[in-house]
Amino acid sequence: MRVLIACEESQEVCKRFREKGHEAYSCDIQECSGGHPEWHICGDVLEQLDKGWDMMIAFPPCTHLAVSGARWFKEKQKDGRQQQGVDFFMSLVNCSIPRKAIENPIGIMSKKYRKPDQIIQPYEFGDPSRKATCLWLEWLPKLVPTKIVEPDLYTCSNGKTFSRDYMVSLSAGDDRGKLRSKTYPGIAQAMADQWA
Repeated sequence: MRVLIACEESQEVCKRFREKGHEAYSCDIQECSGGHPEWHICGDVLEQLDKGWDMMIAFPPCTHLAVSGARWFKEKQKDGRQQQGVDFFMSLVNCSIPRKAIENPIGIMSKKYRKPDQIIQPYEFGDPSRKATCLWLEWLPKLVPTKIVEPDLYTCSNGKTFSRDYMVSLSAGDDRGKLRSKTYPGIAQAMADQWA
């Protein structure tokens, strides 16, 4: 099967599909950090959508779509950044690839497009983190949890709790977004095991 992993520089999902014997390629405007540049298309994924793929798993940027950035929504709506994010997301939704999964955190696409088919958590797949992740699916089944573990949480002085890896990412400076957007290994493995 030919599998396009859209907006993935880490190659976390790509490598799992390769291990299963599929012709999988990650595609991102950034160089890959997963160690297999021969399996990476560095460029605009929109230029790759009509190249005969059997499946696409997409991780479109959530910077202008996620509720975690809601305090900047008015500014992003005014200058067009949010609409650009919506348009890019919908380009992936509307492409002709028959089987697809589009991932994003909880955000505005539930209203702009439709509610996700599924919301998963890393701790349902063996990674002790909490990060609600939406999946919009087409001709793919919902992911079945593989190993439910207790999330490793940190409680702040104000009483709010966060995953420990989220707290670590806060000190990552300019790399914070890149670090937070990486796919958890357990979820990547479940995608390959259950969708391949």
